[in-house]
Amino acid sequence: MIQSQLMNHARLRLSLLATAIASLASLAFGQASGQPSTKNGEWPTYTGDLKGTRYSPLDQINASNFNQLEVAWRFKTDNFGARPEFKLEGTPLMVKGVVYTTAGTRRSVVALDAKTGELIWAHSMREGARGAAAPRQLSGRGVAYWTDGKGDDRVIYTTTGYRLVELNARDGQLIKSFATDGILDLKVGVVYGTGQQIDLETGEIGVHSTPIVVKDVVIVGSAMKEGMTITTHNNTKGLVRAFDVRTGKKIWQFNTIPKPGEPGNETWENNSWAENGNTGVWTQITVDEDLGLVYLPVESPSSDYYGGHRPGNNLYGESLVCVDLKTGQRKWYFQMVHHPIWDMDLSSAPILADVNINGAPRKVVAVPSKQCFLYVFDRVTGQPIWPIEERPVPQSTVPGEKTSPTQPFPTRPVPYCRNHIEIPGDLIDFTPEMRAQAKDNIARYTVNGVFNPPLVGDPNGYLAAIDLGNAGGGTNWPGGGYDPETHIVYSQADESGVTPISLREPPAGFSDVRYVLGRQDQPFRLAEAAGSGTYPGAPPPKAGVPIPNTAKPAAPKPPSGNLASGDLGVQGLPIIKPPYGVLSAIDLDKGDLKFRVPYGETPDNVRNHAALKGMNIGNTGQGGSVGLVVTKTLVVVGDSRLTTTSEHPRGAMLRAYDKENGKQVGAVWMPAPQSGSPMTYMLEGKQYIVVAVSGGPYSGEYIAFRLPDKE
Repeated sequence: MIQSQLMNHARLRLSLLATAIASLASLAFGQASGQPSTKNGEWPTYTGDLKGTRYSPLDQINASNFNQLEVAWRFKTDNFGARPEFKLEGTPLMVKGVVYTTAGTRRSVVALDAKTGELIWAHSMREGARGAAAPRQLSGRGVAYWTDGKGDDRVIYTTTGYRLVELNARDGQLIKSFATDGILDLKVGVVYGTGQQIDLETGEIGVHSTPIVVKDVVIVGSAMKEGMTITTHNNTKGLVRAFDVRTGKKIWQFNTIPKPGEPGNETWENNSWAENGNTGVWTQITVDEDLGLVYLPVESPSSDYYGGHRPGNNLYGESLVCVDLKTGQRKWYFQMVHHPIWDMDLSSAPILADVNINGAPRKVVAVPSKQCFLYVFDRVTGQPIWPIEERPVPQSTVPGEKTSPTQPFPTRPVPYCRNHIEIPGDLIDFTPEMRAQAKDNIARYTVNGVFNPPLVGDPNGYLAAIDLGNAGGGTNWPGGGYDPETHIVYSQADESGVTPISLREPPAGFSDVRYVLGRQDQPFRLAEAAGSGTYPGAPPPKAGVPIPNTAKPAAPKPPSGNLASGDLGVQGLPIIKPPYGVLSAIDLDKGDLKFRVPYGETPDNVRNHAALKGMNIGNTGQGGSVGLVVTKTLVVVGDSRLTTTSEHPRGAMLRAYDKENGKQVGAVWMPAPQSGSPMTYMLEGKQYIVVAVSGGPYSGEYIAFRLPDKE
């Protein structure tokens, strides 16, 4: 105990010393000349800055005038590819009066006039079969920007086929001095197994997040296909690499599945590191430029729901890893989920914050999660700011699976959204009949807290295990935001992402994974990422297409109540009660939940439900995952779905919330749901908010709002 306390005191002294050194360095050297910044009214990186805050100090648009916003310009992306895109997830940049972003199914890069939206230039690559085979398609989430402050300005992005490309920011031409005529093949050096190079055309790797550029270094992550119904567990291995932004020369590489001799390799028991893959870093990376530290949020190993081929804790699966900016050497790590089998990828950009804990300044990193835990660490030492306890969790019954006996639970802050189901308290309760049906339906499923292990679905027994906050719940890839002045983290979260996880043996010859997603008594269906098969020239997407089932189905037992084919819904409504989605605020100085309010508005299928006619059900909020932007006084976030109400025509709303209490203070209409995270900038005395919308029958479009001109 005494030794542990001494170590903690030493870590704290180290953190405080690093804080002082960084502050002196900042005062001594300041911001590099000519560097864009949100302080200048620009938006130079995907999250606004290298720290992942999504914050801008602009305040021209505020609670008093948000409702007056008008469309300044709009930019459709239909023609940037052979077919329109219906899942536009980009967040544009704005530097020196120009908006840069990605568009369309070929992942084109476009430069737009920030005042009018007029196209200045466009760039695209035709990657043929390589693009068609990519695991992460569509236009991705945007671009990165680099400047030497002296006129050499570059736009940097990763193509669908996993090439790193640098363009002249003024005219979109390739920077010939970078790599090979402006293009770096990122598949070179990517391996599977014990070190075999993947095929440069069909090898499975890509990324749809943006590179991050710090000083003269560009850092790129990796992603593979969704891991629910994969054909092999011996898949491509994840990695993160840093390159010289001027030349393309590799500076360092971090292997997210450690090789023999690397720290963490021992957590892959039975030499299983050699026959497993994934563990990519597919979401946004953040960097502390002053401390020279990079924060890597790592996803699950293969496969998402079955880990029988990889006994052990499997570092660095579902871990936050801090590495040195210059060398890529590991400084510290924390694994949020041991032996991951729930698809609880670290999906959000880590947020770097300078706060005051118990009266002392601390440099922390806060990670929103699918579990709605906000994990908070000293970003120098990795020491949790508040205790994180290892607690016993239910164990798997799936043959060959070996789950961890415990999992980490943060003691503070409390979960900022519902992350598991309590029975009967969390079940739908609009009417007694609905509550009774919900109890009857869910009786056919296991419900065992946050870490409820998947099971082999049995039509004569339990159909599946119920979880929240894995595949689509909680805070997903859009992540959260942070106000560096008030030290408050803001995050939208989906509370309605109920995931029944059932495993089955794959059809003969389909996969070497013993168990994949599905039920043996039902037709086998592929589960692939949204956007698969959308690259121009690619075969049609196969997601959801049945594959002949060679296994003999079990004799089905008539379901109880109104349960049919594993459908958990109750009269067309979610089995859980509202809220379905929330906006939460967490005070990082105290670790307190400041507020938690329903986000969006009640969906049409709830508002117009016949059984609820005449009832005052209030605002249920909306499910889904959307990003936000934080300004001087507002949190701005758009609806995740279409609605039709007496207040507005069919469409979605871009909403503004008061940062202090979460009260909605304004809303403007959009033709489709928000599908990319919003950003904001100032140009010629006018503040703009730009957001990507798409979904359903509405193809991708960027819409810019601003206040009307004064008469």
